[in-house]
Amino acid sequence: MLDAIRYLVDNGIKWRAMPTDFPPWDRVYAFFRRWRDHDLVREFHDRLRGQVRMRLGRGAEPTAGVIDSQSVKADAVFGADSRGFDGGKLVNGRKRHVVVDTLGLLLGVMVTRADVGDRSAAHVLLGQVAAARHLLALVWADGGYTGPLIEHCLAAFALVLAIVKRSDDVNGFVVLPKRWIVERFFAHLMRTRRLVRDVERRTASAEAMIYWSMILLMTRRLARPHSGQA
Repeated sequence: MLDAIRYLVDNGIKWRAMPTDFPPWDRVYAFFRRWRDHDLVREFHDRLRGQVRMRLGRGAEPTAGVIDSQSVKADAVFGADSRGFDGGKLVNGRKRHVVVDTLGLLLGVMVTRADVGDRSAAHVLLGQVAAARHLLALVWADGGYTGPLIEHCLAAFALVLAIVKRSDDVNGFVVLPKRWIVERFFAHLMRTRRLVRDVERRTASAEAMIYWSMILLMTRRLARPHSGQA
C-alpha cells in the first residue's frame, strides 16, 4: 500500500491508473483516505524526519525553521470556494504554506486558496507547529511576514520570527540566508509530478500529498549508505 501511494505521488498518475502490480486502486485510495483522516500520514512522516535528522547528527526535534508559501495552479473543476487568485504571483489556484527545519524537512503545512494572505495563514500554521514542536524557538521568514505577526508569535508561542530581507542595493537573483532552504523544499515538490499543480478536491488531501512527497524523499535518503557527515 505504501509503495502504491508513493508511486502515485511520484509519477502523478490518476487513482484509477494504478498499475496491476499494486492492490486495486479503490483499496489503495481507501488506505490513503484512512491515513489522511486519522492524521497517520503526518505521524509516519514525523517519525521518519526524526530518523533522518539523527542520522545527520542533529537532534530529533528542531529548534529553528523557515516559513514561506508557494502558489500553484489548481484543477479547472474546482469551485470558487476552494481556489483563489494570487495577485502577486498571478496564479489562479491554491497556496501551500509550509514551515521547514534548517535541513529543509517539513515541520508543518497548510493548503489554502491562493488569495489567502501569508500573515493570516501564518497565525494558524505557526500556532500548530509551535504546539507540536516544543523545542522550536526561531523561525526565519521573508518581508511578507512583517507587522503584528512578529509580536503575536513572541507573545502567544514564545517564538522569535526573524525577517530576512533582500537588500535594495542588489540587482538580479541573490541567494538569501536561510530563505534558500525553503525554496529548495519547493523545488523538490515541483519535481514530484502529482504536486506540479493541485488536483486534489480537498485541501486535506493536498496536504497529505505533500507529506507523502516528503516521505518518498526521506525513505530514499535513509536507504543510502550513511556517509557519517551532517
